Amino acid sequence: MANKKTHKRMTSADQARLSESRYGNGRRPQTGASAEPRTTRRATSPSSPDPRLQAPSRSDGVEAYRRKQRKKGRGRVLRGVLVSLLVVLLGAGVAVALYLKNIDDRLVDKDVVDNRLIEQLDEVEPEEPFYMLLLGVDKSEGRADEWGEDTSNFRADTIILTRVDPPGQRVTLISIPRDTLVDMGENGERKINDAYALGGAAYMTEIVSDFADVKISHYAEVDFEQLTSIVDTIGGIEVTLPVAVHDDYAQIDLPAGTQTLNGEEALGLCRARHAYDDYGGGDFYRAANQRMVIGAIVKKVLQLDLVSMATTVSELADSVTTDLGAMSIISLVSQFRNLDADHNIYSGQTPTISEYINSIWYEIPDTDAWEEMMERVDAGESPYSDASQDFTAGIAGSIGDGTNISDADGSDDKGDSDEVSPSFSGSVSVLNGAAVSGLAGEKSDALAKAGFEPEAGNAPQTVSTTTVYYNGEDAYAAALGVAETLGIPQASIAPNNGSYTTAFDVVVVLGTDQA
Repeated sequence: MANKKTHKRMTSADQARLSESRYGNGRRPQTGASAEPRTTRRATSPSSPDPRLQAPSRSDGVEAYRRKQRKKGRGRVLRGVLVSLLVVLLGAGVAVALYLKNIDDRLVDKDVVDNRLIEQLDEVEPEEPFYMLLLGVDKSEGRADEWGEDTSNFRADTIILTRVDPPGQRVTLISIPRDTLVDMGENGERKINDAYALGGAAYMTEIVSDFADVKISHYAEVDFEQLTSIVDTIGGIEVTLPVAVHDDYAQIDLPAGTQTLNGEEALGLCRARHAYDDYGGGDFYRAANQRMVIGAIVKKVLQLDLVSMATTVSELADSVTTDLGAMSIISLVSQFRNLDADHNIYSGQTPTISEYINSIWYEIPDTDAWEEMMERVDAGESPYSDASQDFTAGIAGSIGDGTNISDADGSDDKGDSDEVSPSFSGSVSVLNGAAVSGLAGEKSDALAKAGFEPEAGNAPQTVSTTTVYYNGEDAYAAALGVAETLGIPQASIAPNNGSYTTAFDVVVVLGTDQA
């Protein structure tokens, strides 16, 4: 029949081909021109069957599955660790950002540092000298309860114009007496501390800037009531008092000599003016002590490592109001790691003449002397040209040696350069802080020709201004010689405070000004 299937007996050749397709390479037999010749199989004994022809046992299959899962598991673990690490890093970044924002929110009080103040502040390039206005305002609970919290109810009890010079590693503090009579334009002639009551921090900055004829770049305000927490946070401060300080009004009784003050004692010292009634002009002596306390705080903060410094800035945020954020403060402090606080924090106050006008005491500025002082300050020098100008010396406290003036002829603690001749011998470490290839080697060659024994190296960070550090007073003459050889001004010579090696007589850190 047409639709009936026919069955053909399978030959031995057909069976062989079927067996090959089932148990061989798993592919159907190739035919035609592309078919490859069949390879000869390896002979195997009945007791050792060809493993390629054996189906895997159940135990082998289970082990293979386990190996595959373990491999997958290791991959999942590695991915899990990487993802977890990424989450931790991102979380840490967010936490740090939130931490800094919290500090900044407390430091930059919008009620004080408003747009009017920001407009008054003059921008300055990084690592360049700038002026900062420091104000001490007494907002104690007694005054606040009696007068209210509004700014107009307070006056700046402490006004300090500060020149900050990172390249020169110098800080200059100039107290402006709160009773100083100044012309406030449409507001008439008034005591300078009235400016705070009239227009807050912004107006105070404007008036001080005009009075000193300088541009002010930053502002900071300290609530005297919070001064105790600042000093206690850093573990107290060390001061030296030439005479005993006893003031019932300030509730302070301190002996003469060097001592460590806690926060309450430091606050009392900053308020004490009646302790100096026998010397006249108690405000002047109190102002000198305030500068000493600030210098002592700066000296103590510079001794902290960066982690402790960050913690300290956070704790001080409730005591200080400023336009500077936390990272800006830490960066600024880190630039002063080489500051010799005992010699390079200068201190002085506006020269004035006291006058009693209409039953009110005023301080009338000595215009010529004030202009001369600010010229010196602006040049990075001591505010006083000779010791006789600082009448508070020997009575009120001072920062280190105070003005860097030890006698009336104007010589400082290192000796007058006319009396100390430059020496052109000794060992010198020449450190490249300008990030200019070959600069240290070039300057070392010049020093070697002059007679020194130099050794070139790299500074830990880039600096803009070259500084010559000497190790011990005997090396000061060599420092003069190094400065003369390289054309470095004498003002850039300073004692090494331990920030650099003491294995050499002199260490010169080359800045970009030598490139």
